[in-house]
Amino acid sequence: MSESPAILVLHQALQKSFQAIHQQQGVWQQALTDCKPLLSSLSNLAEQMQACQKVTFAHTPLRDFPDLEEQLKYKQRCAAEGLLEELGGKVADLQKVRDAVSGYVGTVFQLYEQHADVLGFEASVQRTAPHPSLADMLEWLHDIERYYRHEYLESKLLLLQIRYENLPDMQTLPRSWERILEHDSRSMVPDTLLKVSFLGTL
Repeated sequence: MSESPAILVLHQALQKSFQAIHQQQGVWQQALTDCKPLLSSLSNLAEQMQACQKVTFAHTPLRDFPDLEEQLKYKQRCAAEGLLEELGGKVADLQKVRDAVSGYVGTVFQLYEQHADVLGFEASVQRTAPHPSLADMLEWLHDIERYYRHEYLESKLLLLQIRYENLPDMQTLPRSWERILEHDSRSMVPDTLLKVSFLGTL
């Protein structure tokens, strides 16, 4: 593979980007992991809230406590708000990772564009058995960025759809979250980073 200054500059930039993404992937994975119990708690709370709505307190021994129903609903609403606030913080963590990765990828692509004329097409697509081409690695970065953008958007939209008026949907949140996590491309980032590590880029 050519050892031109442009090639060396791009390889260094790619190495830094993949190393940074490797660190960000840990933050991303932790945020996803933290969301799961919060969504389960919110689902359980929605079930309790729905059960409470079905009870006519005036027809039970609890009628002697006229403020109980209102107090219970208030406590449940406050608990739900607290869980949603925590979930919002986790989604904000996902957004930070998405933005950071977009920044890394944008920097590398900008650098490539600056050197594209000097490199030429042949140097960009040249690969050997142990080394992928620049085009290969740029495509990997693009795919990683697209994954983070897509997964963040799905996570954000899921939370935006939560409505207290639709408690049955709130109860299905854990299953909806699992569908996001079961996306076909979920292993793409770890697989790519593993592949890069074997090439000595990480």
